[in-house]
Amino acid sequence: MRAKLPDSAGFVTRDGVNLAYEVYGDAPDTILFIPPWSIVHSRIYKAQLPYFSERFRCITYDGRGNGKSDRPGDVAAYTLDNYLADALAVMDALDAGEAILVGLSFGGLLASVLAAYHPERVRAAILVGTVSTIGPPPYARLAASHFSAERESYEGWDKYNRDYWLKNYPDFAEFFIRNICSERHSTKQIEDGIGWAAETSGPTLVKTVEARDIPPGFDVSEEMYRRIRCPLLFIHGDNDQIQLCERAKAAHAAVSGSEFLTIEGGGHNPLGRYPAKANTLINDFIDRRLGITASSRGTVRRNRAGKRALYLSSPIGLGHGRRDIAIARELRKLHPDLSVDWLAQDPVTRLLEASNEHVHPLSARLASETQHIELESGEHELHCFQAIRRMDEVLIKNFMIFQDAVEQGAYDLVIADEAWDIDHYWHEHPELKKAKLAWLTDFVGYVPMPTGGEHEALLTTDYNAEMIEHIERHPAVRDRSIFVGTPEDIVPLSFGPDLPLMREWVPRHFDFAGYIIGEHPHTFGSRESLRQRLGYRDDERICIVTVGGSGIGAHLIRRILQAYPIVKAKLPELRMIVVAGPRIDGASLAAPEGVEVRTFVPNLDQHLAACDIALVQGGLTTCMELAAAGTSFIYFPLHNHFEQNFHVAHRLRRYGAGIQMDFAASTPDMIADAMMLALSRSGKPKPVEVDGARRAAGMIADLLD
Repeated sequence: MRAKLPDSAGFVTRDGVNLAYEVYGDAPDTILFIPPWSIVHSRIYKAQLPYFSERFRCITYDGRGNGKSDRPGDVAAYTLDNYLADALAVMDALDAGEAILVGLSFGGLLASVLAAYHPERVRAAILVGTVSTIGPPPYARLAASHFSAERESYEGWDKYNRDYWLKNYPDFAEFFIRNICSERHSTKQIEDGIGWAAETSGPTLVKTVEARDIPPGFDVSEEMYRRIRCPLLFIHGDNDQIQLCERAKAAHAAVSGSEFLTIEGGGHNPLGRYPAKANTLINDFIDRRLGITASSRGTVRRNRAGKRALYLSSPIGLGHGRRDIAIARELRKLHPDLSVDWLAQDPVTRLLEASNEHVHPLSARLASETQHIELESGEHELHCFQAIRRMDEVLIKNFMIFQDAVEQGAYDLVIADEAWDIDHYWHEHPELKKAKLAWLTDFVGYVPMPTGGEHEALLTTDYNAEMIEHIERHPAVRDRSIFVGTPEDIVPLSFGPDLPLMREWVPRHFDFAGYIIGEHPHTFGSRESLRQRLGYRDDERICIVTVGGSGIGAHLIRRILQAYPIVKAKLPELRMIVVAGPRIDGASLAAPEGVEVRTFVPNLDQHLAACDIALVQGGLTTCMELAAAGTSFIYFPLHNHFEQNFHVAHRLRRYGAGIQMDFAASTPDMIADAMMLALSRSGKPKPVEVDGARRAAGMIADLLD
């Protein structure tokens, strides 16, 4: 899923070559993102477009030779003159006027040419990992004999030649992309780059490089850079394996008044590998040099007399929202003057509004993580780890909006319940941290699923290693780390080969609050009185079917509905109520006569405590609410969902709660039999902590003192 779709898209045709463009946003100020070399296309800017288009009109296009643009057959079609003319044609066709330019690599060179020879079209330019025509020699055009001594010493650079591209382009493409993404823990950026490189071919790239022998119709020497008068920012990694940092510094020295920012340890594409830092640098540059600020659309409540907190609650399901509301209520008991704003998404915002909590206006600008998860899901299947990896552009957009909120709001505290983007980017760039941070989670550590094989095991190990490095290198980023549970709830697994055991590492870095339930069932009164208040008769056997706030559970509901007539025949007093959630169309379920379908139940926890049996997915919150209530339940972990199959299942086994079933292997008859078995059981799970929210609030309150 894209974090944001273009508002318009099409083609600009110049000299018979179609150039595919996309336009995001409709603000008066325009940013043109110029494509780099044709080994990749405009998706290289995916970490910038969704965010910057909230306050700019952003234009991007695929350079000739890749993406949706044409691949002309003549070498002469790929000259620097043609690439320059393409940029001007796109600007003219889309009425860009005077624009801010962002150019990565070869796109940086094109931005320099535009700024030097078409100054009326360039308001400012940001050059990232730019190709520079001056300074120490880069790698040469094609033949191995043209390489500089520096490049010859690098293993594999003999692949940078015409014959190799024509015979074994995929291998060269992977080699080159890996050199672009030279930083550790760059598996996702490498994966993306290889995919984009596969959309062109060796013969096409040969033409783009052979065309460099055709001199442009303008000077690209040091004198070109001296002509530039607009505000200019260079962003360059000091470990760039493609364009040496010294070359960019030479260009910077030639441009009067330009700025140079070095990404320590950075490779060729900081926009992709360090997007939070790069986006922040661009924001700051545009603000200082052009006076265009990242001000929010809307106002935030001010409570100058008291403390202020920004609360982030995971949007995947409603369970996080219920427990976070409970923590906020306990926190207000300790700090009555505390003002809490919530940065949240649907369906959590519905729960917050029903609880009279204040939703931050910037919440409307967040990209939907729930929608992404739904699009990643199959028939009762969610490859959770891979879905999180592929949510990268959603997460970076949402982090940047969070960063706007926290910088503008002058908050004393950020409380983040599994807001992985905040935790990752603040650890990656501690200087971005603008408030104290209280971090909560109910699991720690990615676990590979068997279906992912050795490759997934390598990826989860790499992600876990990066997380461990972040926390151990910058322990002060989290002012309080709270594990929602006890040490016994940590799965007895390792983070990966040569990494510590989870049960040894987690207690060194977390405090334990015990489990946190939105409202513990012991506050509901007797089960008999609760059933009476909810309208359930004594002669009914109530069955609740619920699948959370996302749309993933439709397949499970339909399977359970097939089991309903079987159980009803054996148990005439059965009354089944399906809570489909706000993202599943109840009518699409075709429920049999007698089954009640509801969209949203704000007091669902009370219904779960009052019912005789529940059938649910494997989400932790709902299962633990049932365990706390002593309600019999059957849970169906999503296939390939590492958290539900490892972390949640381990915890439920520890409490002796629920019957676990495999959706793929469970027929309606088997589900019916399991329901009858669950209803006949008399044993109760181990007691679930009643004071988790109070304990967590006490830990957090210390940060406000």
